[in-house]
Amino acid sequence: MKPADRHNRIVKLVQQHHEISVEVLATQLAVSRETIRRDLSALDGQGRLRKVHGGARPGMAPAQLVPQTEGPFALRMADHAEAKRRIAARAATLFEAGDSVFIDTGTTTLALAHALAEAPSLVIITNSWRIASIVSTNAEHRVFLLGGACNPDAGETLGPLVLEQIRRFHARHVFLTIGAMDTRTIMDFDAQEAEVAQAMIERAELVTVLADSSKLARRGIFDVAPLSRVDRLVTDRPPPPDVAAALDRAGAEVMMDQP
Repeated sequence: MKPADRHNRIVKLVQQHHEISVEVLATQLAVSRETIRRDLSALDGQGRLRKVHGGARPGMAPAQLVPQTEGPFALRMADHAEAKRRIAARAATLFEAGDSVFIDTGTTTLALAHALAEAPSLVIITNSWRIASIVSTNAEHRVFLLGGACNPDAGETLGPLVLEQIRRFHARHVFLTIGAMDTRTIMDFDAQEAEVAQAMIERAELVTVLADSSKLARRGIFDVAPLSRVDRLVTDRPPPPDVAAALDRAGAEVMMDQP
């Protein structure tokens, strides 16, 4: 059973029983108690249930989870959701066991985190506690969560403390979401998120951008990096001709998702 399917089953069991023990869940799902404990930690971090000593209870009512269910980030999660899932699945094939990777905060990188739950062992550095919680369900991964000022809507940390910590790492990859791309640069709509992406790019060897087609050939507000710094774009449809030509001139490889 895939982790995502197991997580859904756990949530249903918790809702049915109101409170359920780790031992019962492990028996029901035929996995170890340690696996269940990691699953409960991840689901608690996502607000889907409440982890308690020895088991779990249902989480807060949806009305109490405004940042996760009604905020801008939650709304963006619903946009092009299937395309993001397929992009993430394609991106998850680009790693080798032992690779180190920065992953920034975004709806597509959150989908990537789910796809990495069963990937070979990786070193993952992220400023998203949602991503950290999801990938930590795989005990083979080594996960570093960057600390800083909290943005509860997106489930991320930002600011000078995050930038300072990024500079302590060197990674093989950085996988980024973006707000926009044109023939010149990749862009974002938030200054602090753009700074985090820039810092990660500076400390990584290969830059991979994950972007559905709605983000191509439009303008953002803050420049993140020139196209010449992008090594790969993983997307769902061919970019507009002028953007495709600019990526080709920059030496960036365009990869399509696999429907």
